[in-house]
Parts: sequence; C-alpha cells; structure tokens
Amino acid sequence: MSTAAINPKGPRVYPTGSTPTDWLTTYLTSTVGQKILVGITGISLVGFVFFHMIGNLKVFSGAESLNKYAHFLKHDLGVLIWIARGGLLGLFALHLFLAIKLKLASKKARPIGYANQMSAQASIASKTMIWTGMVTLAFVVFHLAHFTFGLAHEEAITDKSGQVIGTINYLELKDQNGYHDVYRMVKAGFETPWISVMYVVCQLLLFIHLSHGITSSLQTLGLVGKRFTPAAKALGWAIAATVFVGNTAIVVAVWLKQV
Repeated sequence: MSTAAINPKGPRVYPTGSTPTDWLTTYLTSTVGQKILVGITGISLVGFVFFHMIGNLKVFSGAESLNKYAHFLKHDLGVLIWIARGGLLGLFALHLFLAIKLKLASKKARPIGYANQMSAQASIASKTMIWTGMVTLAFVVFHLAHFTFGLAHEEAITDKSGQVIGTINYLELKDQNGYHDVYRMVKAGFETPWISVMYVVCQLLLFIHLSHGITSSLQTLGLVGKRFTPAAKALGWAIAATVFVGNTAIVVAVWLKQV
C-alpha cells in the first residue's frame, strides 16, 4: 500500500515528500525523461521542416505568390514570427543537447563496447544521428544568415552586357508591389554554384537524419509497437524523401531556369 496520505482538509502529501514540480524536474532529468523529450522535440521539428518545405514550394506558383506569402509571415504575423523562430531554435538546441548527452552517457556506461558490434542491425543513419544533427544545426544557422538576415551572400548587379558592376543585399530586393522580393532572392542564391551544392548536400544529410529519427521518436514515445515498426520505418522514409525531393526540386528548378 502506498505511504502517500491525502488529507481532504489540507495539501496533498507525496510519498517522497516532494512537490509535483520536484517530481517533474526529477523525471525530465532522468534518462527516460530525456529520451521522451528528444522524441517530442524531434517530432515537433519534423512538423516544422515539412510545413516549411510546403511554404517554399510556392516558388513554383510564381513571384507574386511567394512574395505575398513571405510578406504575410514577416509583416502580418509581426512579433509572432520572431517568437516562433526563437522557439524553434530553442527546440533544436534542446533536441541536440539532450541527444548528445544521452549518447555520451551511453558510451560512459559501456566504455569497452560489445565484443560483437552487430553492425548489420545498425544502419548508417542510426550510427551518424549526432553528426547529421550537428551539421543540420549549422545549416540552419547559415540558412538564417543567408535568407533571413542577408549576411551570407548578396545578389550581383550586372550591366546590359552581363558584366558585374556591383552587389545588392537580399533584404533590399523589392518586387513591383513593394514586397520583399523573396522569389528573386531564392533565384540569386541558388544560381551561385557553391551555395546550391551546399544546400543539396545538407538536404541529403537531413534526409539521412529524418529517415531514422522519425521512427526512433515514434518508438520512444510509445506510439509504435513492435508489430507496426515496419510501417513506422516506411513512414519515416516517406516523410524524409518528401522533404528531400521538395527542397532540392527548388534548387534544380533554378539550375534549369524553370523558375
């Protein structure tokens, strides 16, 4: 029988003498709690990545459609967009921090390792989750510097003969409606070879990370049992492939001058 006592005329008394806040703190700092947090933050970030890709695909609808969408996010949402950005970066940092912490704890608990590594059962994606996650975070920082803050690259200004005579910051680009010309910014960015190659490589690493991470998160959160593991793996691959194809399609379209 539990030693907890409930006094209807007084406060609840817990078995350990702790408060609900103390219990929650202890739970979230435990290995199990941290794994659950990694799963929750991971699924949240997958949702953002997927819907961010959908928004970016408006580039195929033309400049007016994409620029209006970008104007809505940057101006109509106002401070909310910055709160969302800060929250997302916080989620990303927490996700990566806890994942690294759990990985180091696992290695510390098993310093010698197994005699037989059973490598056949461990995919490349599962063995490189920390590294692909770190590269993805670095990519997010560059992506913000590139397209949000206009710090990483500028558009070249050419004369009638095609000779470069100067540059203009991305944030100064305006369309005929006075909106920030995100469409032109995307084209200028991906017309630069080194930027295009870097984006495609980072999307490939993101695909590798998501293909394993989605399934792992679902299993950690107890949303998928052993019976449905194959279906969860298929779902992870499908979402990862969709994100990869959707994002790289924009780069390829710029290369082929289809946008």
